[in-house]
Amino acid sequence: MTALAHEALHASLQDPVLESIGFLNEIMSRHRDAISFAPGAPHPDPYTELDPGRYLDRFVAHAAAEEGCTLAQAARLLYEYGPARGLVNGIVAGALRRDQGIDAEPDSLVITVGAQEAMLLTLRALTASPNDLLAVADPCFVGITSAASLLGTEVVPVPEDVDGLDLDALAEACRSAREAGRHIRACYVAPDYANPSGSRMELKRRLRLLELAEEEDFLILEDNAYGFTAAPGSELPALKALDTTGRVIHIGTFAKVCFPGARVGYVIADQTVVTAAGPVPLASELARLKTAVTVNTSPVCQALIAGMLLEHGGSLAELGRTRSALYRRNLAHLLRALERERADGLPDGIEWNRPVGGFFVRMRLPVRVDAALLEVSAARYGVLWTPMAPFHPGGGGTHSLRLSCSYLDPDRIDQGVRRLGAFLRAHPGPGAGGPSAEGTPR
Repeated sequence: MTALAHEALHASLQDPVLESIGFLNEIMSRHRDAISFAPGAPHPDPYTELDPGRYLDRFVAHAAAEEGCTLAQAARLLYEYGPARGLVNGIVAGALRRDQGIDAEPDSLVITVGAQEAMLLTLRALTASPNDLLAVADPCFVGITSAASLLGTEVVPVPEDVDGLDLDALAEACRSAREAGRHIRACYVAPDYANPSGSRMELKRRLRLLELAEEEDFLILEDNAYGFTAAPGSELPALKALDTTGRVIHIGTFAKVCFPGARVGYVIADQTVVTAAGPVPLASELARLKTAVTVNTSPVCQALIAGMLLEHGGSLAELGRTRSALYRRNLAHLLRALERERADGLPDGIEWNRPVGGFFVRMRLPVRVDAALLEVSAARYGVLWTPMAPFHPGGGGTHSLRLSCSYLDPDRIDQGVRRLGAFLRAHPGPGAGGPSAEGTPR
């Protein structure tokens, strides 16, 4: 058989971020009895009530009424490729207007194969030159940095604090790029309970970010995956809802609120592109790119999501209410369990943040956190977590891990944290005394 040199393939295949994702999948398959705080997957309980047939029928009835055609004619929409831009844009636009105050026309949306495709298409359209840079928070969701790696787009890491992106550092990064003859073309940000940091951008900082985008001439890629987990009454407006100058490209997903198996996301790209044929929304250009990537998003999957929205009054917020409560319960439960372990005695130097929404908690250890340490944790203590280094494009995170509580029930969270505590006591840090690494989970 023909042998190919790894070095002769695209450089992204040697990106450590891709390797880390594969390693997590592999170690989870080898340690099936371990309690896993690794995946940021939605909880499976809401899926038990899913009725795909009913949702498809609901969409077909809606489409027939909208188009003035028979049910059989409307049903054919599910069997064909469908438009690259999407089949359910009007329903999604209505939900965004109703729930988030985002006033987007249907033709400014592209329905994508998850949010990941939306990121890939948007980056491909915006970064036309090697001088075009993408600013990201440090730490940052690996999906956007992986997409940038595939496209050869250089990433500029920007530090963040509990209130989100450090805007002074972002402004300095813009100036440094300009002095080097380059341009920060876009800035990726998840303003609500970011993955992996759990940070949330306060309103004043959101407004300042919009001002900075105008001053420094960059676009904002807003990822809104976890905003729905905010407690009632604590919601903050999406950047897109605050956007008055067209600086925000809004990316969303139905994976967390509906179900991930549908693989349906969307992007709002209402910026105007001046073409030889006249002005068109950026969404039209993204749809053209999509024809070369996935052709279209499955009409059946789109119809399932649309049917769920229609059954809940066209509202994503109504769908997300019970799911939001479940995730806040799990997050609070995880934090309480960690505090109990602290009360039982943990080695010095172990700290974690306390987010009030989202799926994730970050923990810092006095020892190096890597694949080898994760293997020990899984094999000897039966607990899995995610090393943070791949989330840090700036090279940090070597002593931190991420805990995800979204997929587990409270009793499994308790058991998993007890195992984690045993593991942490056995690895207290350089020069510290402690139990043997052969300790057993409780």
